[in-house]
Amino acid sequence: MSQETGTAPGTTGGTGRSAGPLDEVDRRILRELTEDARLSIRTLAERVHVSRTNAYARVERLLRDGVITGFRAQVAPEPAGLGTSAYIALTIEQNTWREVSAELARVRYIEHAALLSGEHDVLALVRAPDNATLRDVVLDRVQSIAGVLSTRTWLVFEEFDGTLSPWQ
Repeated sequence: MSQETGTAPGTTGGTGRSAGPLDEVDRRILRELTEDARLSIRTLAERVHVSRTNAYARVERLLRDGVITGFRAQVAPEPAGLGTSAYIALTIEQNTWREVSAELARVRYIEHAALLSGEHDVLALVRAPDNATLRDVVLDRVQSIAGVLSTRTWLVFEEFDGTLSPWQ
């Protein structure tokens, strides 16, 4: 895979540099919002010990700077009917990331995809209702994308969210 520039659909394609340094109040705001994005500004301000005006201005700045990219519900896959999860590693033709990522973005059940360095070029997380659907995603949809040379699939038996995230 080349060191092609560009971004996948829905990504900012940064270079790993921050828009600006986050201070302790910003980090506390992020910690609170990652725990419960439905917090009111008033409750958020109380929890991080700043005024409502300051909390509102900081959240607006974090949104404007792209630090916060949105607010969403976290859905547990199994209770939502997606009982089969797998990671698919893809090897793709050199210089095809833009086209491949655009097609992957259209494949139902792919939750996340990332361009990698190393043995494989792309890693995608698939959450499907069952093994038959997973098979269809891999064999019919992903492997038929122009530029995809090969795939390798790993079933997920169990997973957890890290408790040592920088925002926890």
